[in-house]
Amino acid sequence: MADSNKTAKLTIDGKDYELPIHTPTAGPDVLDIRKLYAQAGVFTYDPGYTSTASCDSTITFIDGDEGVLLHRGYPIDQLAGKSHYLEVCYLLLYGELPSPAELEDFEHRVTNHTMLHEQMLNFFRGFRRDAHPMAVMVGVVGAMSAFYHDSTDINDPWQREVASIRLIAKMPTIAAMAYKYTIGQPFEYPRNDLDYASNFLRMCFAVPAEEYVVNPILSRAMDRIFTLHADHEQNASTSTVRLASSSGANPFACIAAGVACLWGPAHGGANQACLEMLKEIGTPDRIPEFIARAKDKNDPFRLMGFGHRVYKNHDPRATVMKESADEVLELLGIENNPVLQVAKELEKQALEDPYFAEKKLFPNVDFYSGIILEAMGFPTSMFTPIFALSRTVGWVSQWKEMIGDPQNKIGRPRQLYLGETARDYVDIENR
Repeated sequence: MADSNKTAKLTIDGKDYELPIHTPTAGPDVLDIRKLYAQAGVFTYDPGYTSTASCDSTITFIDGDEGVLLHRGYPIDQLAGKSHYLEVCYLLLYGELPSPAELEDFEHRVTNHTMLHEQMLNFFRGFRRDAHPMAVMVGVVGAMSAFYHDSTDINDPWQREVASIRLIAKMPTIAAMAYKYTIGQPFEYPRNDLDYASNFLRMCFAVPAEEYVVNPILSRAMDRIFTLHADHEQNASTSTVRLASSSGANPFACIAAGVACLWGPAHGGANQACLEMLKEIGTPDRIPEFIARAKDKNDPFRLMGFGHRVYKNHDPRATVMKESADEVLELLGIENNPVLQVAKELEKQALEDPYFAEKKLFPNVDFYSGIILEAMGFPTSMFTPIFALSRTVGWVSQWKEMIGDPQNKIGRPRQLYLGETARDYVDIENR
């Protein structure tokens, strides 16, 4: 906990209460209200917890007004431009960038945990063939606790470490198998001679009938998508993981809870919603019509993939993602893909429109990641599973940090009760 050298005075019914103010290393000061109920008999009211710090953390910092995203102090654009996903995983998990030997050891440990227990394949076959891949992932990730009993004791540091590596290593295999199952193709097992992103692409797109070679440009773009989504502070799914963890639940159950929360269209489904919007627009000649609708306050239509709830200036991840989008589109071509034609023209017209510049509604990471995934051949139903795969390391890092926090206690939000007061039961014949 940050040192408290300032206080605030709160007056309730004429009585003053001194509340500590904690000053973080970055970001706004935090008013400590933990003793407020005991002292004054009142709760605070904050729907969505948008003004409440639920924990202290050293992992990720966001300044939405300035468009800043730092992982352990390192700017996201530097990490995405100079590093790669597994190195960022190491940074998030352990707090520092690895030495060459540490990175080699970490990559080796992850690579050797990519296979699933063979009996887990029966779980996939128990789903309907048209099941959403996220439904499959929620079930399979939660079921990992039934197979890996040697890494469920959260009080054992070694078991926490093993669970962390297993989750990061096996999530691409689970996501790829969920995809293969929904399209009726045989599962592709992981290959230990491929890097993390290339292995995932191969498990998704290879078939036993022919050799599959991963294009390095696509692999690099995939790795950047993983990196840019690795962690994002105390968002809905991360808070869900922490809340589930606070009860002492095993790590696989906690991460499954995060996957379930991420499934929501307001969270992990944003890039899917963006692609669905592009398909609704249909052709480039209809873009002015939809831009006009987006400007109309009385029209419910909104341009998905523009602006961000947190970033009020620009999304620092979007610049890097746009570079990857341009590389992928140049490699694959968009002449025969109407959705990508609409996306490129919408981006051009929106950036040239003063309305969007004034409102700071620039394309965000979801807009560009959706374009890349569409160009690679992923259906929109796979966008959120890929997000879950990417975010697993963030969830695991936050989970590990919380388990090791001496202030950790079970989450118990309060409420502003507006229901009926006590009343007597009335027998059914008298109602």
